[in-house]
Amino acid sequence: MRHAGLLVPLFSIRSAPSWGLGEIPDLVPMARWAAQAGFSLLQLLPVNEASRGQDSPYGALSAYAIDPVYASLEAMPDFAAAGGAAALEPGDREELARLREAPAVSWPRVRALKARALEAAFRSFQEREWRLRGERARDLEAFCAEHARWLDDYALFVALHDDVLGGRVWTSWPAPLRDRQPAALDQAREELADRILYYSWLQWQLDLQWHEARRRANRAGVELMGDLPFMVAGDSADVWSRPGDFRLDARVGVPPDAFSATGQDWGLPVYRWDVMAREGYPWLAERARRSAALYGYYRVDHVVGLYRTYYRPDDGGPAAFIPAGEPDQIRNGEAVMAVLSRGARVIAEDLGTVPDFVRASLARLGIPGYRVLRWERDGDTWRDPAAWPAVSVATTGTHDTESLAEWYDALPEGERAALLRIPGLAGLRDRSPARFDDGVRDAVLELVYRSGSDLALLPFQDALGTRERVNTPATVSERNWSYRIPMDVAALPGDGATVARLRGLAERSGRLRGSP
Repeated sequence: MRHAGLLVPLFSIRSAPSWGLGEIPDLVPMARWAAQAGFSLLQLLPVNEASRGQDSPYGALSAYAIDPVYASLEAMPDFAAAGGAAALEPGDREELARLREAPAVSWPRVRALKARALEAAFRSFQEREWRLRGERARDLEAFCAEHARWLDDYALFVALHDDVLGGRVWTSWPAPLRDRQPAALDQAREELADRILYYSWLQWQLDLQWHEARRRANRAGVELMGDLPFMVAGDSADVWSRPGDFRLDARVGVPPDAFSATGQDWGLPVYRWDVMAREGYPWLAERARRSAALYGYYRVDHVVGLYRTYYRPDDGGPAAFIPAGEPDQIRNGEAVMAVLSRGARVIAEDLGTVPDFVRASLARLGIPGYRVLRWERDGDTWRDPAAWPAVSVATTGTHDTESLAEWYDALPEGERAALLRIPGLAGLRDRSPARFDDGVRDAVLELVYRSGSDLALLPFQDALGTRERVNTPATVSERNWSYRIPMDVAALPGDGATVARLRGLAERSGRLRGSP
């Protein structure tokens, strides 16, 4: 089935009720606009709880927990019962007004303000529901029982990490807690029962908001697509609770390539594939179950690393791949992808330096990879998107690239001329514009929509033809991961020309829901 999707990070959505970044209920008006514009899929970046001090959604403190920063206080009954925003301290009300108007996400300020408000909402829940053993208290208990496989360790970890041990990395905790001695854990659960309840309540509230937003998005004709980070942070609930699944004496990265002479060192732990395989991949299977509960589709980040993981030993020894040989790498990758494919449609992020055998394996499995227009070249010749395989994702860019507008403007004259030799750009060739304009935008989007790929996926900026960027890889900057769309999401339907333009693209290319 041919269809079209829109990529926009949840944190980027702007709305009047939200507190300085996109919140879970904001998915609903975004999905409704997307449906009007001919999209049937809304792709998000990871919403996992970020490791402390990180803005990147790819360094998670938990593989399962949703980041509390995405909770909507305005949609939370317990916050309303605590007096709502009107009950905030004057300084917090002023801060809220500033954050709502801010051009970019200020993660530390948003987190600090929301933490204070969430604590007040939780105290209201304790007094009005938990201590009276009301229906909502029983609902929380049912949620905790249903998600105990990951929630128990997660809530205890965060209570210890944040509330007792001052944010210290778990490998530096007192040995009984670091090594998960049963008596020490039992004592901690008893002493920290209130904080464990708080973190469990937070995940319950997030889960309720998420499923309500997804139901309403689905009713509008739009499915949510998630993003499965390749790895969690070393200082995470998962590595603490399952240390046998990870090597802690080495760091994951990528080898040198055309973009980096030294490669990249991500500083993340390394999978122990032999242990995981012997036990039947329980941690990965639980991640797949959780992802399938939140999304209908999800993108598997850095899929080549699931076939062969590149690592650097901490002792300075030579970098290497695990597994070491190609036959074992194929077996490993296909076993892992089989686990991750349970319950939801999987899309493989197969960009960068990817061996041919990995793409051949994905093709055998029927798992689509990416076709990014700017990189689909053989030397000086662009590959015609009309010939791209159906089992693929056609796109103009990713969250890590500059916008289509910036890319086009930076093309050297010879490369631009080669691009315009693609048959689908014949209408643009005579004019050969040196600068990006609406005509370039429309022609390139038409080219991608008319590609052979079953799914055409547009970053929000490219759909509109704007120039903002989400992230610049291999850099650390407050500008990364802070993009907010420049308009309130409620105002998007008012731009009828944009809606008609995008919907027309979907209709002409057979990607409109219900079209042949």
